[in-house]
Amino acid sequence: MKDFIGELRVLFSYPRNLILLGIRVVVAYGFAMPAMMKVNDLAGTAKWFASLHIPLPHLCAYLVSAVESVGLILLVLGFLTRFVSLALACVMVGAIFFVHWEHGFSVANNGFEIPLYYLIFLLIIATHGAGKYSLDYLLMKDTVDA
Repeated sequence: MKDFIGELRVLFSYPRNLILLGIRVVVAYGFAMPAMMKVNDLAGTAKWFASLHIPLPHLCAYLVSAVESVGLILLVLGFLTRFVSLALACVMVGAIFFVHWEHGFSVANNGFEIPLYYLIFLLIIATHGAGKYSLDYLLMKDTVDA
């Protein structure tokens, strides 16, 4: 039985790097439109943040816009992936509590369901790394799990 479980574990480890790449690309795609909307209208984003009672709305608008726009590029490339995933996870926590929490869980009511899924995927990336198909692996093979 122990041999069977060991073989099963090896079998399931083969698609690991492709799955990590897929998660990175899908999460980055999900951040693309919101990031572009924020970057294209930073003043409007700051006003919206102020209406949500987010502290330091102008600073947060610039920070969130930068983290989202640079973060999605770095996620696709797989560069500084764990750090970027944690930064984007912080953005998702803010989105959940400042924007979506009061609407409940359901996505149909603009609830926190989708941001929660993004948060979970980002935590998976942060804990498992970018995988072999990444700049992290290419540049830092000795320090990256693959």
